[in-house]
Amino acid sequence: MSGRGRLTVCAALASLLTALSLLPLASPSGWYVQALLVVVVQAAVGAAARRVPLARPLTVAAQALVTLLLFTFAFARGQALLGVVPGPQAVARLGQLVSDGAQDVSQYAIPAPVTPGIRLMLVGGVVLVALIVDALAVTYRSAAPAGLPLLALYSVASGLAQGGARWLWFLLAAAGYLALLLAEGRDRLSRWGRVFGGPRRASGAPAADAWEPALAPARTGRRIGAMALGIALIAPVVLPAMGGGLLGPGGAGALGHGDTISAVNPLVSLQDSLNQPSDAEVLRYRTTAPDAGDMYLRILTLDQFDGTTWKASERRVTDVPDTLPTPQGLSSAVHTTPVSTSIAAAPGYAQNYLPLPYPATRVRVNGEWRYEPEGRTLVGDQGQTTSGVQYQVASLEVDPTAQQLADAPPPPASLEREYTQVPSDLPAVVKQTARQVTRGATNAYERAVKLQDWFTVTGGFIYDTRVAEGSGPDAIARFLRDKKGFCVHFAFAMAAMARTLGIPARVDVGFVPGTLQSDNTWSVGLKDAHAWPELYFQGVGWTRFEPTPSRGSAPDYTRGPTPSGSGGDVPAPHLGDTSAPTVTASAPAGCGHAQRRLGGCDSGSQLPLGPPSGGDGPGAGTLAVLVLAGLALLLGLLPMTWRTRVRGQRLGGTRAAGTATLGAEGPRDDTAAPRTLAAWRELVDTAWDYGVPPDDSETPRRAAARLIASARLTGTGAAGAVERVAGAVEQVLYAPRPLPASGLADDVRLVRRALYDAADRRARLRARFAPRSAVRLLWRMTERWNAVTARWRAALPRAVDALRRGKTGDRTA
Repeated sequence: MSGRGRLTVCAALASLLTALSLLPLASPSGWYVQALLVVVVQAAVGAAARRVPLARPLTVAAQALVTLLLFTFAFARGQALLGVVPGPQAVARLGQLVSDGAQDVSQYAIPAPVTPGIRLMLVGGVVLVALIVDALAVTYRSAAPAGLPLLALYSVASGLAQGGARWLWFLLAAAGYLALLLAEGRDRLSRWGRVFGGPRRASGAPAADAWEPALAPARTGRRIGAMALGIALIAPVVLPAMGGGLLGPGGAGALGHGDTISAVNPLVSLQDSLNQPSDAEVLRYRTTAPDAGDMYLRILTLDQFDGTTWKASERRVTDVPDTLPTPQGLSSAVHTTPVSTSIAAAPGYAQNYLPLPYPATRVRVNGEWRYEPEGRTLVGDQGQTTSGVQYQVASLEVDPTAQQLADAPPPPASLEREYTQVPSDLPAVVKQTARQVTRGATNAYERAVKLQDWFTVTGGFIYDTRVAEGSGPDAIARFLRDKKGFCVHFAFAMAAMARTLGIPARVDVGFVPGTLQSDNTWSVGLKDAHAWPELYFQGVGWTRFEPTPSRGSAPDYTRGPTPSGSGGDVPAPHLGDTSAPTVTASAPAGCGHAQRRLGGCDSGSQLPLGPPSGGDGPGAGTLAVLVLAGLALLLGLLPMTWRTRVRGQRLGGTRAAGTATLGAEGPRDDTAAPRTLAAWRELVDTAWDYGVPPDDSETPRRAAARLIASARLTGTGAAGAVERVAGAVEQVLYAPRPLPASGLADDVRLVRRALYDAADRRARLRARFAPRSAVRLLWRMTERWNAVTARWRAALPRAVDALRRGKTGDRTA
């Protein structure tokens, strides 16, 4: 195998081994096979382009183009021309998947299910890193800087993963990087000819000693690798680990660009909250509702179903109106009762969405809040959360009759189209089961009641919070088969089955009413977190159903006989879990991670019900992201910063020596020669930054001529400046009595300006932010490392000999 071929294989291997550190973040791991195939094809295209040969930028462009075609075929085949050519629709599809993936990584705990968006982000990230590594190490023959993208990939994975065998992923990534460095060193050395180890030191010397000089390049590669691995080992330690989801806390939400709401799914930590040994209080409220046991508190509405999970759409938000609009679909024929509720959130309950009874008609709350009309929710803006907030809510208790629901006319076409969508890969058993369960029903209401009764009474389902939430298109089918789960399973399944029957459906997340206290207030704890489906009936609007057995309460309009006489009585379970929650006076000292994510660590024994108050600022997750972004920015600016500092040192000293001369009696200024050489080094590095690499085998005159020709400076003032600097260097190196030299710093600046003017925009940006000569920083660190290890190797035998002599002297004495 040729040197370039070996480098290509090692570059791809290093990227794939480092990508293994991403495996703990998502499950199942089939995405890795897809990434492996794309990386292999990408490397093969690069090898073919280099063999042609194409210019270096064209080689990278060819690899990027083929990669784009592969991604289009894999992720946007239906929208592409001929299935592979990315048109506007395909680009829009890829952009939508990236947006969905960014939302998905905030919804799921680690390991997250591999949704289409997450798959695109994982595969795309690995392939992008592999492209950069291949370009640096193989196309541009500079393997050492290729460690930076590998380090970034490993650091992200290590910082996000919590626990596990991170040492294993580090060793695999380290092995890949070392192999790449050694292959690059071997390729570089082979271009000078065959490595010869020299004569044996002695006739009796072992073969290994005789060939020791030939192994020196390998040792150098290992030393460089050891230094890079040390940085990779330390960096993840100082980076903060993200809690909860892949990129942020599960209970957070934020306003996106253009005043849209990018909702984050609180279901991420709902199961953990239900399994907590203690039930920390998060809300306390007082209400005038005639039957507060039926008053659920909604946090967020999930209206998009992709076959894997339910999530909230990105919706437009507005300022909170004084009076909220009339609920969608609710007519005056339905009986309603006005309700007034005062709610106080615990200081430790930090949620971006304000828990509200549905439908709220007026909200009095201080702080930065915005209103999302479709879900009728209030979301915090500019870091606003519910922590310690007190607020008053006016709402309606909607009490439709079974006959009104049964006689509901068809919903508006646009609403029906949006809220009855199901993915094409939804298992057929979901729709088949829904039809079988609702056989004999004559209208949408009867079908909804039959579905609820099947889950709560006749279907044999068991409520169990220890069941995994599940992921993937088959999650609902597995739940229908196993008949065991908690509120998430029941709400997701009923809403999906209702949609297959043509009934508009969505899922709500929030709290059941809680526990009535002796002072007629209601206490809501972590264990009261809940999810339930809402179905739409024209004339009534969005209507709550309760399919979860032994949780919450079934509404009155679903507990009696249906108008056609079908369906039975559905008992009203107790409000809480089978184990009644206990309200603690304060959070325990060992407050768990899940409690902190839902905000139950600092609740007091009694929350005041007074005037509204504001919330607090951004949490630790936001600060952690900012710190991580700052570290990444500093790492990216390191080459430019180092290069600027070195340039200032070289030219600053040269400017000071502008009037220093080298006369007949020898140098009058002992620093004149070093300053002249510093100006030459700066000139060479500046040319390197703009694409003219140095050649240490050339004389200053030959190097100057090559620079002038390569940069097309012939006949310009910059050409004369190059020749003057080269002439001054020749005087220092070769003349017994160097001639006077002045103005070298100005000459170097003149050449730099000429190179800048002649370069295109891309070359200018590259020279400023990613200068090629910054690789000297790595070389300098390597030299220092070699010097330190050499001193240790020299000192160790002397220390051993001294120790032996000391022991011999003791025995003699």
